[in-house]
Amino acid sequence: MTPEAKVKLKVRKLLDENAIYYFFPPANGYGRAGIPDIIFCVQGIFGAVECKAGRGTLTALQERELTKIDNAGGFTFVAREDNIEELKERLKCLTTKRSSGV
Repeated sequence: MTPEAKVKLKVRKLLDENAIYYFFPPANGYGRAGIPDIIFCVQGIFGAVECKAGRGTLTALQERELTKIDNAGGFTFVAREDNIEELKERLKCLTTKRSSGV
């Protein structure tokens, strides 16, 4: 398993544990380049996670897609081996805000 696949597995486990709907867009050449690794929806909030390992950096196309999602009011996150807990807390904030009517 590659280091990036390990990050994806951790994110997937976190989403599963919190019963968050998600999918992995296929990277087969038929979609738009730069689409994040994981797309999810939690309590009506659209989100995207790009997974990177080590010092892996975003490509210009990945940055473009994440910026477009941010500008549309969605949630984006670049997950790495060392920030899964931060993602967990941010997801908790999203669900708390939505369920409390904020």
